[in-house]
Amino acid sequence: MFTLSISECFLSNQLLRNNKVKLIFTFMCLTTKLNIMSLKYSNTTADFLQWDEAMNLVRKLSRDGNYKMSLFIAIGCFTGFRISDILALRWKQILNVDEFTIIEHKTKKKRTIRVNPQLKAHIRECYERINPVGINAPILISQKKTVYSIQRINDILKEIKAKYKLKVNNFSCHSLRKTFGRQVYNMNGENAELALVKLMEIFNHSSITVTKRYIGLRKEEILQTYDCLSF
Repeated sequence: MFTLSISECFLSNQLLRNNKVKLIFTFMCLTTKLNIMSLKYSNTTADFLQWDEAMNLVRKLSRDGNYKMSLFIAIGCFTGFRISDILALRWKQILNVDEFTIIEHKTKKKRTIRVNPQLKAHIRECYERINPVGINAPILISQKKTVYSIQRINDILKEIKAKYKLKVNNFSCHSLRKTFGRQVYNMNGENAELALVKLMEIFNHSSITVTKRYIGLRKEEILQTYDCLSF
């Protein structure tokens, strides 16, 4: 019986060690997967617009009667929403309000936005010019009376880039989210590190490093390394 007890203890310890190894391995796999996903989304091919160029584009599109795209770009730059969340917006959520709340499509988290007075006025103008069927309608309806697809939005943005000669390499719906992030960082000056912490939370990133890479800061920091050299 004594020998049997020793064997049972040995087997129990072996099983315990095996389970620990499995747990550690599972944790490492999950961590690696999260890091790869963070890296993937921080290195998206879209580039941000300089803020002045973005706001000039909003005004030019409005001047040329393209109120839907003017509104789309304005909301993207002022909120930092993902394209899926912008396409889900309805007029009743954003018209004549000082702030509004959405549940993000990807994260299922609540996010409240304070509406800039200039953006509020622009939303009102676009509503009057677009003249939708009602405030319950989605804000971006195509001529086919359906909500634009992401692919169609990206195709339109390529056309806009060419027409208005934008100084950006890769212009897509993701560019607006990056433009928002870059401007928040630029406007915070001495509090730039705090701004990065806030952006990390807004973008749901795993670290500040990911956020810096996402808005193009990491690349600039690396390139600045070469500026300190002299001949």
